[in-house]
Amino acid sequence: MVGIVSYGTYIPLYRLAVADIASAWHKEAKEIERALGVSEKAVPSQDEDAVTIAIESALSLYRNTLFQPKDTDVLFVGSESHPYAVNPTATIVGEFLGFSHQYLASDMQFACKAGTAA
Repeated sequence: MVGIVSYGTYIPLYRLAVADIASAWHKEAKEIERALGVSEKAVPSQDEDAVTIAIESALSLYRNTLFQPKDTDVLFVGSESHPYAVNPTATIVGEFLGFSHQYLASDMQFACKAGTAA
């Protein structure tokens, strides 16, 4: 059988107020907050990148299921900003988590396209 059986999440701790972003662009904060339905945005710390976020998400998944990294057959990592141009983020994550060397790994890119493609 093929399908999604579980997932993990990670949201960075730091926040940036939409009002601060609007101010930098000389826009009306309340109008943007109303249009987007958000008042702040999560932002990674200076030492966090797509690899860190993917690993934290995966660790969240493994803490909440009976699955282990060695049981994983497929790893898709989606990001707007992969840290390396030629080294796939998914292989870094898989190696860090201790995956077997028999899994499908793919980096997905572009906000909406990454989710639908994966």
